[in-house]
Amino acid sequence: MIETIRSVLAFLVVLGVLVFFHELGHYAAARARGVVVEAFSIGFGPTLLSWQAKSGTVWKLSALPLGGYVKMQGWGEDEAEAPKLPGSFAAASLGSKALIVAAGPIANMVLAFVLYTGLFALNGQIQVQPVLSKIIPGSPAAVAGLLPGDRILSVGGHPIQYFDDIQTIVMAHPDTDLVVEFERGSVTHSQEIKTGHKDVGADEVGLLGVEGDQYSTTKLGPVAALAAAGQETWKLTTQTLSGLANLVFHGRGAQDLGGPLRIAQMSGTVAALGIPSLISFIAMLSVNLGLINLVPIPILDGGHLLFYFAEAIYGRPIPKKAQEYGMRIGFALLLSLFAFTTLNDLTALGAVHWVAHLLG
Repeated sequence: MIETIRSVLAFLVVLGVLVFFHELGHYAAARARGVVVEAFSIGFGPTLLSWQAKSGTVWKLSALPLGGYVKMQGWGEDEAEAPKLPGSFAAASLGSKALIVAAGPIANMVLAFVLYTGLFALNGQIQVQPVLSKIIPGSPAAVAGLLPGDRILSVGGHPIQYFDDIQTIVMAHPDTDLVVEFERGSVTHSQEIKTGHKDVGADEVGLLGVEGDQYSTTKLGPVAALAAAGQETWKLTTQTLSGLANLVFHGRGAQDLGGPLRIAQMSGTVAALGIPSLISFIAMLSVNLGLINLVPIPILDGGHLLFYFAEAIYGRPIPKKAQEYGMRIGFALLLSLFAFTTLNDLTALGAVHWVAHLLG
């Protein structure tokens, strides 16, 4: 019961932070471009709390905490027919509209960078040391005689500082003979190992067959923390984009997609590990949320940007009817994705197996 309450509370904190900063990006860009913001809501449905700022914006906390929105004057109207009132979204230039829409995902990326910077500066950066904890049976590493406890010093002539360095080099060299220098006890050894390979989407990557779980924390100064935060944000960005590409073009990874239930469960798990773990989790999800919102599906920010791109090319807005059909298709896709990820979540949590067993 305590774990469930912790998961729910942690989930509300995680989702609230992500949604707030995403919508804050839209809000700040709209205000900067002279567009009147009528409402800023965290959540949907009935209003639980609200107050009106001097600017006229009504700030709200709503009952259903699965998202949020910024309501701008003139948003959603047929821009070809709506009067271009001063301060309305319809009166804004095409570039301003695109900036306002893109500002939400940008805010998520900035949030991740800021969180990582603060985390690395105050708590240090956690790195996996290049010490082997497990050797996969039958793998190239096992065939070559590597053992748990070996510390990798270099691979293919490249010095190794962290475990990630091993992965980076090996993945770039499938089916390749690489000289691996390692330390066993106090003795240094050198061994030529032929890497294996595995298919990741349309790409073939190298495989060694080792795991590492020995962590260390490195204290970083302000400049080093900024650099490390940039590297971590970029790494998560490329990994997320690669995952999306494999899902869309190759159908890989669909079984690993998680929805609100799994995020709630993971939120409770990382919250139990402490504030730094929760902050790191929020930063990771912020990158994911920002990039997913840029997918060119109508109803997402990326879909609106796609409409604006088409308008820039053809010189006139996409017809209202076409936008409405696009929004319906986008909504149907998101609803299907929500149902699919929820089923994945229930399967991972054992609920599907339990129901199947109950029904005999």
